[in-house]
Amino acid sequence: MANVEKVQAGYKTQPLSAFLNQPAPPAAPKIDFLPATTAGIKANFYKYLDAALQFVPVTPENKEIRARLASIGIGPGKGFDFRDLSPEHRAAVVLAMTEGDDKVSAYLKTRTADVNGRKIASICGDAAFYKGDWLERAAAAKGGIYGNDAVEATYPMTRVDVKGETLDGIKYNYTLTFLAGQLPPVNSFRSVTMYDGKTQLLIENPINRYLINSAMLPAMKKNANGSLTVYIQKESPGKAKEANWLPDTTYLVMRLYWPKMEARFIFPAGAGTWSPPGIVPAS
Repeated sequence: MANVEKVQAGYKTQPLSAFLNQPAPPAAPKIDFLPATTAGIKANFYKYLDAALQFVPVTPENKEIRARLASIGIGPGKGFDFRDLSPEHRAAVVLAMTEGDDKVSAYLKTRTADVNGRKIASICGDAAFYKGDWLERAAAAKGGIYGNDAVEATYPMTRVDVKGETLDGIKYNYTLTFLAGQLPPVNSFRSVTMYDGKTQLLIENPINRYLINSAMLPAMKKNANGSLTVYIQKESPGKAKEANWLPDTTYLVMRLYWPKMEARFIFPAGAGTWSPPGIVPAS
């Protein structure tokens, strides 16, 4: 982190006009954004939806759903307020939202393959990818909002070992082994990153290591048969194996950037000729 902070300290931010030694252009018109808070959204989600839709242009894909929303008073410049509804209508809306969320979750499961305990999906993309399929778009947002499409990156993730047991880095030691010649096939960059399963934040640890990535491979030790084992455990696996050590995890994500799309790859999800290895409890 010290090296990263050094690089960051070297950056200088300035307007383009100052960089070019030109007069500054006129200031852009002020946008009166509605301050978004979790409490406010929970109290009246539709007020925030009204505000957000003014910045979303009408397109052939969203024209129909926007018309349906407008028919009940939801849209730019409108003032739909959930609190104005009768108790019966409020109950009906809450029930519909719950049913909708369940539908999104169920759909996400159908688009997610389970390979060696890892969840693999390829449902992120742009408007052209979704073609107005709002269910798929909602499932992608729930599964990993702002996710890259499969051509750019994919993220086989897991919270369980190969036996289906929930990962517990406090109680157990684990290994993750890539067979000889079977490292994740990418054109760019790959990593195995560990997170806390509840917060999904990086885990503080004594060696400040949160991942194993491409740049670290030259220093890592391979097994006699050419395979590569990552040791996932709280205590050091021994000095000779520390280059291959991830100190803890309850949620592990494999990040594969610019994945290869030829024969030996992971897609179609669960049916590719390359599969991510599972996490094995150490004996």
